[in-house]
Amino acid sequence: MQIFRYMDFVNVYLKFTFNPFKTHMKKIIYAPMALVLFFACQKKDAKQAETALAETAAPTSRQCASMEVLEEQMKADPSRRDRMNEIENFTRQQIANGTVGRFVGDTMEIPVVVHVVYKTAAQNISDAQVRSQITVLNEDFQMKNADNTKVPAHFAGVKASSPIKFVLSQIVRKATTKTSFSSNDGVKKASQGGSDAINPTTTLNMWACNLGQGLLGYAQFPGGPAATDGVVILYSAFGSQAKAAGTYSASYNLGRTATHEVGHWLNLRHIWGDATCGSDLVGDTPTHNTSNGGCPAADHRSTCAGTPLEQWMNYMDYTYDACMYMFSQGQKDRMMATFATGGPRASFR
Repeated sequence: MQIFRYMDFVNVYLKFTFNPFKTHMKKIIYAPMALVLFFACQKKDAKQAETALAETAAPTSRQCASMEVLEEQMKADPSRRDRMNEIENFTRQQIANGTVGRFVGDTMEIPVVVHVVYKTAAQNISDAQVRSQITVLNEDFQMKNADNTKVPAHFAGVKASSPIKFVLSQIVRKATTKTSFSSNDGVKKASQGGSDAINPTTTLNMWACNLGQGLLGYAQFPGGPAATDGVVILYSAFGSQAKAAGTYSASYNLGRTATHEVGHWLNLRHIWGDATCGSDLVGDTPTHNTSNGGCPAADHRSTCAGTPLEQWMNYMDYTYDACMYMFSQGQKDRMMATFATGGPRASFR
């Protein structure tokens, strides 16, 4: 606005100037203004390019913020840590008592609401892409995934099927002005450009959106606030390219990001325990020194005590979608314990 006011002044001034001087004066006065406008346009174009890159850049590695979200919740509310300890003690007791075995043969039907929060047409993924994700969840949790046969012989005895059935009950579409969301749960709040959770105590809420920070997804562990309960997935990692056409990110295009995040939602930790040679609180998964990316060799070993073969094909590692295809029996027990009477997800029964 100031630029145009200045130029109006110049035009008025030149109008009352002798003709011989007009051309010369215009060159002197307009030249600096042209430079100002040129650099302003350059800055605007650079900003637009940066925004476009942020909206379209494909993830280069698996990044999950579930543990970071849990840590932030515990900092904000000390009782959240106490609740997690209670859940862990309950889980151990259920497993020790063999209570989780009573779920064998029973089906835990989990209603699912998918919130598609989008700014661009690409982010507004199709119903078919959404449904393909539900199919993948059922295959992976029930061990009906065709690639479970790739599990190496030394882990074949511990791969497990869980009697969990995911049923799509609703797709909610919400246009937003937000370029991307972070792990601060803004996508779960209509007041922040997202979409509010629906019946979170009896329904698994999933959000497909554009995530920043290089994230593929994150989940809320059991015991957190109901209003933010559920999982968030990058829109281009939601669903399976093998089952439905759509918008996908290379290496993360088979729906395994959601399998990983729903694992967190059911109280599973990362297989390396988020620490060097840490514990994932599961007895039949080997100790990993850190996360694995890509597709490791079958005989890849940990550098931890005993140098065990690593279970990098586990859904709770960081490998590519095509290279993760199993949960263990110990992980199944932990998940099923959340549904037991008195458990943090007993309201789903």
